[in-house]
Amino acid sequence: MPKMILDWKTATDFVTDAFVGAGVPREDAEICTDVLLESDKRGIESHGCNRFKPIYIDRINIGIQNPVTNFEIIKETPTTAVVDGHDGMGQVIGYKSMELAIKKAKEYGMGMVVVRNSCHYGIAGYYPTMACKAGCIGITGTNARPSVAPTFGVEGMFGTNPLTIGIPTDEDFDFIIDCATSITQNGKIEYYERIGENVHPGTIIDINGNAVEGDAGVALKNIRKGTAALTTLGGIGEALGGYKGYGYAMVVELLSAVLQDGQYGKALNGLDENGNKVPYHLGHFFIAIDTDHFLGEELCRKKAGEIIRSVRNSKKAPGQDRIFTANEKEHEVWLARKDSGVPINEAVQAEMSKVRDEYGLTQYKFPWD
Repeated sequence: MPKMILDWKTATDFVTDAFVGAGVPREDAEICTDVLLESDKRGIESHGCNRFKPIYIDRINIGIQNPVTNFEIIKETPTTAVVDGHDGMGQVIGYKSMELAIKKAKEYGMGMVVVRNSCHYGIAGYYPTMACKAGCIGITGTNARPSVAPTFGVEGMFGTNPLTIGIPTDEDFDFIIDCATSITQNGKIEYYERIGENVHPGTIIDINGNAVEGDAGVALKNIRKGTAALTTLGGIGEALGGYKGYGYAMVVELLSAVLQDGQYGKALNGLDENGNKVPYHLGHFFIAIDTDHFLGEELCRKKAGEIIRSVRNSKKAPGQDRIFTANEKEHEVWLARKDSGVPINEAVQAEMSKVRDEYGLTQYKFPWD
């Protein structure tokens, strides 16, 4: 499908005003917009404007996500906190939680905040980036609706469960590894459906344990019905290390539920026993480690930079001229897009126009009008 470029200012102002139109307080709406567009800035289009309407606006409108976030700290110590998000805006909950973890780390060296009853919090890499900007190492993870099968299983028992880590460097970009513990994620399958791309072989299995291929939309419906599931990092079985992805997925599932007495597994499918849509009640965790409580931010950044440069400068495979480290490609996407805007595919163009009309935001003129 053809894409059109929407400049960053228009995208930022429109998405913020749309969130406000949906009932999100403006200060919170600005946080939600910043997290959302950060994904597009990094070239991760599956989690940016592509999810603006169906994941956030629609969920608010049908009553399974609260536009006004009640961020309640239900237990706190100098270095830890347990938060109940009361099904508010996941981005706001995530922002405030990492902000609190950083504050604790700056005072005591480390801080950890765990969350229950939250919603989709956007691109996970946003939160370790917050920590890196503050001179901290940042770690976050979240559980999600069950769509991934354990090794030797065929049933979706846990989410795509990203384990995301950020380490400050002396380069123009910090080291941010942000990826699901499954080979691919639901958002990517949704994106493939929108652009007409087929499922990649080995990323999904059916109820009989066979690899699924073909139409992404059909595969997505089958995942939702429980007759197909995503595979963990390493793929089907154990031959290529699928059990490793499974293990790390379970680490995220446990840390997203056990410390905060949160929901897990099939309780996160967004449906009640009668098939009615209900809040997702997701769990998250956020860890900040202050480098100044060790040998200092300057040394940390310098040493981290030396390490990643040594890896990039190592011997390349035949036909390859570069080795990349985490967040390098995303940084280059931002350099390429910062003076233009966000590419919007045809399906999202229609969604943004629909939201504009529904909320009476007639002051906005889009390139596709």
